[in-house]
Amino acid sequence: MADDVLIVENLVKHYAIRKGVVPKTVGYLRAVDGISFSIPRGKTLGLVGESGCGKTTTGRTILRLVEATSGRVIFDGHDVFALGEREMRKLRREMQIIFQDPYGSLNPRMTVGAMIAEPILVHGILSDGDGDKAHNRSARQRARERVAELLDLVGLRAEHANRYPHEFSGGQRQRIGIARALALEPKLIVCDEAVSALDVSIQAQILNLLRELQQRFNLTYLFIAHDLAVVKHISDRVAVMYLGEIVEEADTEEIFANPLHPYTQALLASIPVPVPRATRERVHLEGDVPTPINPPDGCRFHTRCPIAIDDCKLAKPPLVEISTGHRVACIRTDVSAERANTPAGLFRE
Repeated sequence: MADDVLIVENLVKHYAIRKGVVPKTVGYLRAVDGISFSIPRGKTLGLVGESGCGKTTTGRTILRLVEATSGRVIFDGHDVFALGEREMRKLRREMQIIFQDPYGSLNPRMTVGAMIAEPILVHGILSDGDGDKAHNRSARQRARERVAELLDLVGLRAEHANRYPHEFSGGQRQRIGIARALALEPKLIVCDEAVSALDVSIQAQILNLLRELQQRFNLTYLFIAHDLAVVKHISDRVAVMYLGEIVEEADTEEIFANPLHPYTQALLASIPVPVPRATRERVHLEGDVPTPINPPDGCRFHTRCPIAIDDCKLAKPPLVEISTGHRVACIRTDVSAERANTPAGLFRE
């Protein structure tokens, strides 16, 4: 669609496995194995799944922090994988990332102000461009003013610019990470487990801050998480990922009200119910997640699926549209829908 700021088409990222004294490729780890989705401008797509399913690799491959094996990424009309180094450098101003670890992503030897100002000065967005020392001093002064503005935007004070990362709490450090991501006025921000390392109360504050910033600056988010309860409060759409593939995608309200893939149902059933006497049928998934080095034939979820049949082992189910905007990769959606919607179903309270 014309208003989609990000379009991902059949994205693949395989890592070669090399062994031997003279290393040679003996196999591939299929981290991301042919996924497609789009995000409209100013909206949020939540990408969820268990650890190791390929969520983070997806985000970093889209930004070309790691190179894709194949596929296409169209960002704001630009074919990201076709750009040269110089063109990609310019485009990076508009594509930023917030990392999971709010301490590990910050340089402990730099002040907060220096870290936030660094991308502003590197990209020269406040420079007059003639190289004159007076103008450079002017650019640095404007960068300091811009840092103060950014700190205020994320709920910190201007004097915090002179402090170091170890002087802040986890929530404050994540606010610093958000300020750094906003420094170049991006259009797209990849939030890579941006709240998973924080306490629940702090998570709520950061989620509210991200929503406020999105409304103010018309930001587009790819919000990566493993917790559906968190994703529910910030995402317009949700894509559920399992073993390198998207198994279900729908609007947030639809996927919580009518989950059709058994894996999505299992994730939803694992969310704690904040009602003391509420009951919920648990979905017990047998076994471990298969290795992405040698994924199962057919449906990759069939080894753990409670409703799998022999046909599930034979062919990979396509991601098809069951209803408007609701895509599912499962040949037994009629059975899974019946399980979820019976009076004694998965989500009874």
